Amino acid sequence: MEELVEWLARFFSPNLLIKIGLALLQLVGILITTKLLLRFGYFFLERLFKGKNKSDKYIRQRNKTLNSILKSALRYILYFIGGTMALEVLGVPTTSIIAGAGVVGVAVGFGAQSLVKDIITGFFILFEKQFVLGDYIKIAGQEGFVEEIGLRVTKIKDFDGIIHNIPNGSIKQVTNLTASARRVVVDVAIDYQQNIQEAITILDELCQEVKEEHTNIIKDGPTVLGVQELAASSVNLRITAMVDPFQIWEMERIIKQQVKEHFDEREIEIPYKHLTIVKKSEELV
Repeated sequence: MEELVEWLARFFSPNLLIKIGLALLQLVGILITTKLLLRFGYFFLERLFKGKNKSDKYIRQRNKTLNSILKSALRYILYFIGGTMALEVLGVPTTSIIAGAGVVGVAVGFGAQSLVKDIITGFFILFEKQFVLGDYIKIAGQEGFVEEIGLRVTKIKDFDGIIHNIPNGSIKQVTNLTASARRVVVDVAIDYQQNIQEAITILDELCQEVKEEHTNIIKDGPTVLGVQELAASSVNLRITAMVDPFQIWEMERIIKQQVKEHFDEREIEIPYKHLTIVKKSEELV
């Protein structure tokens, strides 16, 4: 009983209560300061990226990504500093903890080399503007429309609707098929017996009609270049047109359909494979 009274007397001694009170005040101060710094940092980042080039979809995506990454980094840094200060207030030696964390960090760093490579490459992609959302690109053996650009991975969707998640570190070369106007190339085959000039005249009329009907043609075109190849069973004529990059597939289909319809109307024969069967008669001996 005497020991309990003695322990309570020491616990409730003025000096100890003052130390506990000061420690609690310090912990509360660290917590409040950390929260205030975090809010101020978030506010500063929001103001930094707010309203900058809202019309540019690439800038919007880049700002959104950087804003998220910087907020996350700021949060972890402030939590680490605040936690270290709180442990010091509680009398926990943080020097050995930090030293141990450094050893663990080195070990983790060796295992996370690919992750670091992905993030560094992601920064270069974002700042060099190699491609933007909606572009049709070829990377790492895959091709499709860019769905998302992140620091670690880039997501593209192909024509089948399949999403490909490609680590940025594996992107060695980027082929952007929609960065500028694209050339549509349509080769038209006619029979060797047909009049080449007549076929070219018909194709010129076709090109004029296509130009009048479709406003997505860039510059003058479509244009008949003339004879492209004297093939084994056909004379190949070439039509080209410069179009918006996202219209290349549609315009190619339109021109091919128009060629078939115009040639059918003028009875211009498009060669196709024939199979000739020769029956050899046997003479009776």
